[in-house]
Amino acid sequence: MQKRSFIWALVIFLTFALVVTGCGPKEQPQNQQSQEESKQEGEPAGDGSWERVQKAGKIVAGLDDAYPPMGFRDEKGQLIGFDIDMAKEISKRIGVEIEWMPTEWNSVVASLLSKKFDVIISGMNMFKERREVVNFAGPYGVASQVILVKVDNNEPIETLDDLKGKVIGTQLGSTGEKEARAAGFTDNNLKLYDKFPQAFTDLDNGRVEAIIIDGFAAPEWIKTGKYKKVGQDIGVNEDDNIGIAVRKEYKEHLDKLNESIESMKADGTLREISMKWIGYDITEGLD
Repeated sequence: MQKRSFIWALVIFLTFALVVTGCGPKEQPQNQQSQEESKQEGEPAGDGSWERVQKAGKIVAGLDDAYPPMGFRDEKGQLIGFDIDMAKEISKRIGVEIEWMPTEWNSVVASLLSKKFDVIISGMNMFKERREVVNFAGPYGVASQVILVKVDNNEPIETLDDLKGKVIGTQLGSTGEKEARAAGFTDNNLKLYDKFPQAFTDLDNGRVEAIIIDGFAAPEWIKTGKYKKVGQDIGVNEDDNIGIAVRKEYKEHLDKLNESIESMKADGTLREISMKWIGYDITEGLD
């Protein structure tokens, strides 16, 4: 009798245990649990989800913040320039804010690919090597490279070949560096800088003979009265188009930005911004 009572008690206990276990929370697979934790902690800028961008209400944009007239600081430290005004218009059209993240230009593409920000808005030339690793929204302008020297330099300079044997400067990782190296300049006669103001300081002090810079950026330096443009424009091809860099997998980002840029071309907004900051229309010649 005692044995039978014991068996029934055991059956009831096991049945109760199974019911409790069945009703309890199921253990999540490890990868699913990691995803849930990631969502709780907040996802990094630029994870490819347009839904996430809308929820956050912002796109994070990398830029060189010492690059007049495209993006630079005023006397109060506020970001101003062509790209800043253009981004404000884009923001209105896509319904999310643009949050700026200043970045060293030489590492800007690597930072985009590592998801430190969503896009690059900084007068970036769309040359082939970049198009192999990122997509570009746009183009929204054209910018060949030009040569700037001090106003008292009377050397006959028409092309980069005329500067052979001299030391010239440009920004590290820029289209100017690409053009200089294509013309045969090496580390022995090419000085590279994180930001253009450093290059112009060396030009002032005679450490370099000339600076290679985007054509639309040259007027800002020329108007100081210290520098002048010489020779022919360098490059004039599809590499001179500028656009907004987007990671390859971000199709929705690309579509939204392209729609905004096209509408700004069509209604004249880009031209107005260009005339304000550059003094001529950098959209001329674009399809």
